[in-house]
Amino acid sequence: MKITDFLREKAISVDLSATHKEGVIRELVHSLVKAGEIKPAEEEKLVPILMAREGLGSTGIGQGVGIPHGKSNCVRELVGAFGLSRRGVNFDSLDGEPAHVFFLLVAPEDSAGPHLKALARISRLLKDRFFRESLKEAKDEKQVLRIIQQEDQKGA
Repeated sequence: MKITDFLREKAISVDLSATHKEGVIRELVHSLVKAGEIKPAEEEKLVPILMAREGLGSTGIGQGVGIPHGKSNCVRELVGAFGLSRRGVNFDSLDGEPAHVFFLLVAPEDSAGPHLKALARISRLLKDRFFRESLKEAKDEKQVLRIIQQEDQKGA
């Protein structure tokens, strides 16, 4: 599975302004609305679903990375958004460090396989320090997309 299979190009942001976890999730969900992947009326339903998932255990996996995710019938297929916080956000990460790099995933409620494969793929890639740092230093959305496309070409 490639990240570009589910990451929506119009849902990439390199200048998240949120200063807390729910704010980051709201910004990422809103980017999926702007990209046309989620109806505006569904936005306020999706945030609580994602926050409830955070209540089960933080998706801040450490090393400056957060992968908030959840399932909702507001999507027909797995969709993803990317966000970068220059200042970092307390995301209740396992290592206690602020998170800078975020991948948000939303899958249909009846889907399990693609959702889990995407989480595994992102987690594996983000263990690579060079990949993480490249994303953190990206100047704009186009550069983020190029970095991800290059990584996807190495093999899913």
